[in-house]
Amino acid sequence: MSSQSQLRLIINEFSKKFQTKLHSFVTKSQLARDPYFATQLVRYYSLNDDLISARKLFDVFPERSVFLWNSVIRAYAKSHHLGPASSLFSQMLSSDTKPDSFTYACLARGCSESFDTEGLRCIHGNAIVSGLGFDRVCGSTLVKAYSKAGLTFEASKLFYSIPEPDVPLWNAMLSGYGSCGYWEEGISMFNIMLRQGNRPDCYTMVALMTGVIDPGLTLVARSVHGFCLKVGLDSQSYVGCALVSMYSRCKCIASACGVFSGISEPIDLVACSSLINGYSKCGYHKEALCLFNELRMSGKKPDSVLVAIVLGSCAELSNSLYGQEVHSYVIRQGLELDIKVSSALIDMYSKCGVLDSAMTLFAKVPEKSVVSFNSVILGLGLHGFASSAFEKFNEMLEMGLKPDEVTFSALLCTCCHSGLLREGQEMFMRMKREFGVEPRTEHQVYIVKLMGMAGKLEEAFEFVMSLRRPIDSGIWGALLSCCEVHEDAHLAEVVAEKIRDNEEEERRSVYNVMLSNVYARYGKWDEVEMLRDGVSETFGGKLPGISWV
Repeated sequence: MSSQSQLRLIINEFSKKFQTKLHSFVTKSQLARDPYFATQLVRYYSLNDDLISARKLFDVFPERSVFLWNSVIRAYAKSHHLGPASSLFSQMLSSDTKPDSFTYACLARGCSESFDTEGLRCIHGNAIVSGLGFDRVCGSTLVKAYSKAGLTFEASKLFYSIPEPDVPLWNAMLSGYGSCGYWEEGISMFNIMLRQGNRPDCYTMVALMTGVIDPGLTLVARSVHGFCLKVGLDSQSYVGCALVSMYSRCKCIASACGVFSGISEPIDLVACSSLINGYSKCGYHKEALCLFNELRMSGKKPDSVLVAIVLGSCAELSNSLYGQEVHSYVIRQGLELDIKVSSALIDMYSKCGVLDSAMTLFAKVPEKSVVSFNSVILGLGLHGFASSAFEKFNEMLEMGLKPDEVTFSALLCTCCHSGLLREGQEMFMRMKREFGVEPRTEHQVYIVKLMGMAGKLEEAFEFVMSLRRPIDSGIWGALLSCCEVHEDAHLAEVVAEKIRDNEEEERRSVYNVMLSNVYARYGKWDEVEMLRDGVSETFGGKLPGISWV
């Protein structure tokens, strides 16, 4: 029997708990002198997160091949231990064994995953000095690494310097543009790829779809889908799942369902996860729960991300019964300690009105994070327990946790529910001055609501006018709803005009309903009739409802 076959049998027989016996057996036998065995054993230790044993074996091995060097460097880089990986790389440069393209690829990948951009540039520089900077393996990995780190300029510069790039390298660059949301650059590069005679594969199309993330890109999404149909790539399950995900992100649920129904495997975990996510984002929460149930009944095991999404749908439906069923599933699968899942459970119980269960769950979280604190602060705020919410915020700061934008959304929502204008304004000021968190649209909406509901409409209007252009229609809508509450027809007309100048016809009609309500309270029935006639034409005779709660 060959030594390679012996090693495979040994590793199959010894599980992780017998690593010590495996190590002793190999080091005491003649196998310890075999470079192939040493390399495979280092890789085995790496897969089982046993870096100590991997390093011990490496340190005592006399003849270190480039494969052995690469294995131990990869083990450290993959575990995000860049310090030891860099130290080993420096030792390798001083040894008789010189790095190859895979050495640089391992280090570049590790720097990218750890978002160490300076380290990535250093690795790139060393690769160029060694003459491997334009090697296909090294170049492709560096393009991916730069792209993943958000450095698309460096990635594209390197890409265009590589002569005759192959399809995987094109895919790496397209994936980089997609992950950064640069869909226009991705489409442009895809067209160049076609003109140069390269035939795209399924990975090309998936990379291209990654950047199509906005509901306004429906036409682009359908064009990409059409190309997949034309070249016969739509039959690939991998492409089909990506199409479902793309259409879901674009909120084209009908198209997503159409693609989903055509996937060869009816209950594909990735495709189901994409569609459930799409259902949830588009407000089809009952459909999300039904598909999740089908997925569970098929024997597939959803991951923690999908479970958190489903719990979000339960929260939106205020369906605590199904939420409890999902909670039971979480316990059976051992997911209750996962940060995303535990936070989603707290959020679900809070929004379903079962605050006691939410607080009990929060108390049981062993290592509380910003995410779990955000959930409990919002839950307390929604139930009107503002003082308790602020206590949790202070507790969070005492633990050394840094609040994020979601934390301040929860705190400002709490202030809105309790009518705490002064506290809300103070928190809005602190978020940037003290914590360096830039205000987003939702934070500005809450501030406008706080000032507007307190009767400070002019002050709210001045605040909105001071914001950077373009001003989101949701902010104007919040102010318009306050004008409706306080029956300020003059300011409502001004705000409605601002919305009409920037918003699509359908959304303008929604805000016109709010303006017509203000006119109705003042008895301006001619204006009411004019506005509502226009709305009826847009919605086929049916007036939509709207809520800013």
